[in-house]
Amino acid sequence: MLTWIVFGQTLRHDFVNYDDPRYVYQNTRITNGLDLAGIAWAFTHIHAENWHPVTTISHMLDCQLYGLKAGGHHFTNVLLHTVAVVLLFLVLQQMTGAIWRSAFVAALFAIHPLHVESVAWVAERKDVLSGVFFTLTLLAYVHYARAPSIWRYVTVALTFALGLMSKPMLVTLPFVLLLLDYWPLKRIRTEESRAGRQLLRLFAEKVPLMALSAVSSTATYLAQRGALGWTEQLPILARINNAFVTYVIYVRQMFWPAKLAVFYPHPENRLPQLEIGLAVALLACITTTALVLRKVAPYLITGWFWYLGMLVPVIGLVQVGWQGHADRYTYLPQVGLYIAGTWAIADLTASFRRRILLGAAALLIIGALSWTAWIQTSYWRDSEMLFTHALAVTGKNDVAENNLGIVFLQRGELDKAIARLQAAIDLRPENGPAHNNLAKAFLQKGQLAEAMIHYRKFLEIEPQNVEARNILGTALIQQGHVREAVEQWQDALAIEPENGNAASNLAWVFATSPEDSIRNGARAVELAERALRLSGGKIPMIFRILGAAYAENGRFFQAIETAQHGAELANSQGNQGLAAELQSNIAVYQSGRPLRDPNLTIGSSSPHSE
Repeated sequence: MLTWIVFGQTLRHDFVNYDDPRYVYQNTRITNGLDLAGIAWAFTHIHAENWHPVTTISHMLDCQLYGLKAGGHHFTNVLLHTVAVVLLFLVLQQMTGAIWRSAFVAALFAIHPLHVESVAWVAERKDVLSGVFFTLTLLAYVHYARAPSIWRYVTVALTFALGLMSKPMLVTLPFVLLLLDYWPLKRIRTEESRAGRQLLRLFAEKVPLMALSAVSSTATYLAQRGALGWTEQLPILARINNAFVTYVIYVRQMFWPAKLAVFYPHPENRLPQLEIGLAVALLACITTTALVLRKVAPYLITGWFWYLGMLVPVIGLVQVGWQGHADRYTYLPQVGLYIAGTWAIADLTASFRRRILLGAAALLIIGALSWTAWIQTSYWRDSEMLFTHALAVTGKNDVAENNLGIVFLQRGELDKAIARLQAAIDLRPENGPAHNNLAKAFLQKGQLAEAMIHYRKFLEIEPQNVEARNILGTALIQQGHVREAVEQWQDALAIEPENGNAASNLAWVFATSPEDSIRNGARAVELAERALRLSGGKIPMIFRILGAAYAENGRFFQAIETAQHGAELANSQGNQGLAAELQSNIAVYQSGRPLRDPNLTIGSSSPHSE
């Protein structure tokens, strides 16, 4: 009930323009829905720089069920989070026998404001889905630990594997199971003479699970190689310092979840030495306390090291992206702190006679956190509200500026978009998406020269971006730089041989350029036929390009036949202007002449008709 009170509002929310496009609504592999081909693709391809086929399939299923109605996708997120909450309560209750403590921990997990990002953001489906399989794995492990059998172990491994295929952050789960062996399962005896052998046996028991973690880690590294460039730009010392501080930030946010944002800029080398020193001292102090009190309060060992260990993959030692830290990374790790804190308070107040006051305090905490989480969730209503709030609470935030720029760009408010995007670049000159979006804004405004500057800069940062090369090629044609345009499209095809836009653009230039040194009839036919195959024969403009390529090769009968087919298709689609152009092309072919596009003359600044 608490979960739906807080997060039910998301069923009226939209998608946001940060990661949701590539995870869902601009990804045709996802929007096509669920079928056998899609399932095979999910297991054999990288999706959004990750290999998480179970998450990918869940997005496909949502598109199959709800189309692109954002409310349906949000419903699935809230439902999965609810399941994870209930399972967490069940597994804690079964491990410890403490109903109310388990319920309080589950309630914190359900509505803590730090978890808003994981539940309210469709692209973070991987968090809530992995949360379900994480708690299922714990539940399966409890049953295995009490009555070991091969089939129960297989169940543990299967649920763990599904969790890894939802989000590879679960690679540290075998470590969590070892902590649970210590407390509350008590599979490690306290006698020093036996503890070592038992620990070795329990470690060996986890080796198959660790092997699954190793496979998942390798797959993740290979999938994210293209996104690891930021690590190379950030010195290892800066990453280590930020990791220490981030551990403390998450603890502070757990107790005081204020000024939460979708993106926190990385401090890079700007962290004060005093802040780093205090963070290290606090972490060392808490760790020492947990070790010293291990016999009277063993839950401190489990809870604290659960928190420290589960955060290792996302603490920033291997930096992917520009964030300093992120709320979503606390989704499962912070459960360890909830457990340690809840059991500690319960033990400290065990002799407290007025237990009703303790219950009232718990209700007050849950109420306050629920209200704060409800407000935080409301910021996720749409992209403009989300990133306006992020700017308000974080200040110099280039990602928020860029995404607000996208909002204005999509509305056609070009001056506002340009101002926001330029602000993003001023804050971080290497912000590639901001250069790309600013180029689009200038292009829409008709400022071609400015657009080309930012497209070139964007391609310096992201040279593998085919879409930008296609657009830059068209802009170069409009300025009469035909040879440079050809280079851009050839580079695009070298990166992505099956790119239909680059193939059709090159085919047109090679078939219709007035410059003998540029034309290449045979290559034009090859590229145009490829473009036709990739288009599925549904785009009449491709038939015009192929007809021109045939004519350049002296195959006028095929040119006429192809152009005629394109004209019929254009008419059927209501594109009478293109149909008329194709008919005029046919007249040229009937006279035994190839087509020439005067806009492709070197040095011409006339707009390219394509």
